[in-house]
Amino acid sequence: MIRRPLPIPCEGATLAATLDLPDGQPATTGLLIITGGNEIRSGAWTGQAQLAARLAAAGHAVLRFDRRGVGDSEGENTGFTASAPDITAALTAFRAACPDLTRIVAWGNCDAASALMLGSGLGADGLILSNPWTFEISGEDSGQAENTPAPPQALRAYYLQRLANPVALLRLLKGKISLGGLVKSLIAALRPAPPPTSLAQDMAEGLARFPGPARILLASRDRTAQAFLASWAKNDPRLAQCPGASHSFVEESAREWLFGEILEGLKE
Repeated sequence: MIRRPLPIPCEGATLAATLDLPDGQPATTGLLIITGGNEIRSGAWTGQAQLAARLAAAGHAVLRFDRRGVGDSEGENTGFTASAPDITAALTAFRAACPDLTRIVAWGNCDAASALMLGSGLGADGLILSNPWTFEISGEDSGQAENTPAPPQALRAYYLQRLANPVALLRLLKGKISLGGLVKSLIAALRPAPPPTSLAQDMAEGLARFPGPARILLASRDRTAQAFLASWAKNDPRLAQCPGASHSFVEESAREWLFGEILEGLKE
């Protein structure tokens, strides 16, 4: 595997990027990794750097970059809704650096997935969208998702799972679970689902205009993914859920699941 930096010009600023290439035959398929929120291109616990190395060893080119105002990149951070120029600049630089590429798949997590959906792929040939962000707050505040109430569907699924767990029932009988808090949560779970946010509707319309293949990957334990699923068609064949996964797929089983899903997406 060959790893090298690739500075990318973008509207008067320079984006810091890292290009991973297979050692030997030039790659014909590439993955553009777009980080969500203010996460840098190495990813949580260097997960994206490790993933890029594995994919390069499997014969694919991989480009990771920091959008403007994040990490090592110049410029002002204006959030994911203004990141389209950054993504298109990265795609242009990727193709110029790897002229043998015939296909580029863009993978975005969290609000990076939202940006790709809003922009109808922004020129990518395929999309992998994980845990798309649908909260009506700034992408720079994406950490607030954990403090946002879970949608009723997610609460119902959670309590059905808990009620089937003998350990949880024993804790309830022994008084180790607050009845007041439990009742409050159950009332919230019985409420009807809220209507889709305008952001979610715009994302759905943008994705509908994308002509290529797309995969939507959801981490089952992630609040952002739960909120997205609450406003999305459950029978969408593009949906896939990873049991027990958190937002960044840091668990060992989740990392393997994500790697397999991305490999399949590169083949489509």
